[in-house]
Amino acid sequence: MPISKELALAAFLSLAPAGASAPTLALDGPEATAMSTQPLPIFKNSRQALREGLDSYRSGNAKNSVDALQFAAQGGESLARWKLGRMYADGDGVARDDIKAYHYFSQIVADYNEDDVAGRETAVISSAFVALGVYNLNGIAHSGVKPNPDRAIEMFHYAATNFGDANAQYNLGRLYFDGPPGVGRDTRQAARWLSLAADKGNAPAQAVLGQMLFNGSDGVVRQRARGLMWLTLARDAATGTGDQWIVELYEKAISAASDPDRQMALAYLEAHLQKRD
Repeated sequence: MPISKELALAAFLSLAPAGASAPTLALDGPEATAMSTQPLPIFKNSRQALREGLDSYRSGNAKNSVDALQFAAQGGESLARWKLGRMYADGDGVARDDIKAYHYFSQIVADYNEDDVAGRETAVISSAFVALGVYNLNGIAHSGVKPNPDRAIEMFHYAATNFGDANAQYNLGRLYFDGPPGVGRDTRQAARWLSLAADKGNAPAQAVLGQMLFNGSDGVVRQRARGLMWLTLARDAATGTGDQWIVELYEKAISAASDPDRQMALAYLEAHLQKRD
């Protein structure tokens, strides 16, 4: 599958210093030894190691799960690679290390074959594309992974179109809405991708789409009631301090809405919930 191979190669090469032939930056430090040497014979096979690693993690022993997950990852288990990637990306049970996270997500993409994917692995593979997209968008400080919006869009677009991934669709919509350097603003494209993600229940997409519709934007006709509906859905789904921006968008819109706007938004909301059920 040409595009995935190109993306995988690009992901690995972005880790390598000039003149290198392998992603050496991803293999620096004590974890590198564990990832680059033959696994110790402590598990019967990679599938058993995956089960034990996940069981250990779920029981609250995140640190103890790492050895088992590394064994499974070396055996080609995509879920183990994804879990390790998320643990290093979030600093969950291990010291945060974005390069190691990038390395594990890159392994998933590099080994991806669209003609040989088990159904349960689809979400893992799609999530890896999205994670690499975010890393390529922002770069990783003090590493060979530099901000590359074009590559980020390729990653997001692949996951959005081939897997229907709501997070990828949201990221594409947000990119086109914000129009950062190297991307350019395109509100129609933004509305398209945000709508797809919003329909899947992605709260950030609902919030940004609601803001666009409530205020109106270049190429997007103002629809205050429908925008308020999406903002209401996003507010109801918002959890934690990280979603405070969603609450603030909702509060700003509801305070500016007229009574007819609110009544129509309620009608839209009821119709949307009935359709979803």
